Amino acid sequence: MNDEQLRAQLAWLLDSKDAHAGFDKAIEGMPDDLRGRRPEGLPHSAWELLEHIRIAQRDILEFCIDPAYKEMKWPDDYWPAPGERPTAEQWERSVADFRRDRDALKRLASEGDLFGRIPHGSGQTVLREILLVADHTAYHVGQIVFVRQLLGSWPSA
Repeated sequence: MNDEQLRAQLAWLLDSKDAHAGFDKAIEGMPDDLRGRRPEGLPHSAWELLEHIRIAQRDILEFCIDPAYKEMKWPDDYWPAPGERPTAEQWERSVADFRRDRDALKRLASEGDLFGRIPHGSGQTVLREILLVADHTAYHVGQIVFVRQLLGSWPSA
C-alpha cells in the first residue's frame, strides 16, 4: 500500500459505516425528548455519549496539533454532567463541532506526518491517534444505537 492509499483509508475510517452504523446514521432523526434520556439499566444517554465522543475527539485533535496542549482530567473533563438534557441548539452545536473536528482529523490524515512522534507526547504518532479516534468513536456510536433501540427510536431494518 502506498502513502496516498493509506491516507485515503484513514480518512475513510474516520467516516466508517460499512460494517456498522456510522456516526451520522446513529444520530439522524433522534427525537429531542429522548436525547437526554437514559434507558433503564444503562449509564448514559445519547446526549452524554455524543458529548463524550465530541470531547474526546477534540482532545485528541488538540493533542496532535497544539504544542501547548494541556492534558484534561479523566473522567471529569470528558463527560457532560450526569442526567443533563440538551436543548436542540446544544445538540446541533455538538454534532456540528464533532463533524468539524472529524474533518480536521481527515485533513491531518491526508497532509500530516503520520509516523513521526508527536513532539510533546510520549511516543504517540498521528497515525496512532487517528486510529484511536476511529476506534473510540465506533465503540460509542454502537452504544448510541443501542440506547436508541432501547428507547424505541431506532429505525426498523
